[in-house]
Amino acid sequence: MKKWDKLPEQFRNDSVKPYYDILCHKTGSLILKRIFDIIVGLILTIIVLPFMLIIAIWIKLDSRGSIFFLQKRVTKYGRVFNIIKFRTMVSDAEKLGTQVTVKNDSRVTKAGRFLRKCRLDELPQLFNVLKGDMSFVGTRPEVQRYVDRYTDEMYATLLMPAGITSLASIKFKDEEKLLNGAENTDDVYVNTVLPQKMPYNLEYIKKFNFFYDIVLMFQTFIAVI
Repeated sequence: MKKWDKLPEQFRNDSVKPYYDILCHKTGSLILKRIFDIIVGLILTIIVLPFMLIIAIWIKLDSRGSIFFLQKRVTKYGRVFNIIKFRTMVSDAEKLGTQVTVKNDSRVTKAGRFLRKCRLDELPQLFNVLKGDMSFVGTRPEVQRYVDRYTDEMYATLLMPAGITSLASIKFKDEEKLLNGAENTDDVYVNTVLPQKMPYNLEYIKKFNFFYDIVLMFQTFIAVI
């Protein structure tokens, strides 16, 4: 953990301080978390590489465009990184709509619907984990425009690396349904969905320990199945 006075200015507020103090007393679990990410990340990458190759070919045959989708997201201490996913939408989808996806979104490809349903589009994020941009468990990374609208307390979620899965991801696995039919999906996401998800992300920090991460990974597997 960085020293308090070394954190970005927007992090140094009274709402974030209790979460910072909690994590300062969990150095051992934070170290184990990173070791686990590296070892398991390497093993899984080797195992799934053949499947990733098959998915890549499917995406290429299914629609025009690149195999991967890169987007700038925000992770620990507000650092911006490129998240890597398999492309599940038509090319230039962000120019054709919002940055969140709704149910039956016309921009999603045929292959993309299956990949999203099984969360296979997130397999390339193993590379983000190995780089240290993400962890297996942690708050899902948001784009900068959404982070800019965080409340003081929400910045506490950026004291840890962004994650592939989280307690909020499990609870809101059907998030697209909540946005279905919204006139302005960006506003609904920021003003309604995000405030509902954040208590789960903040609860994760309070409960955080290495073994709790293992439990959440198992619960994610069950949710996907």
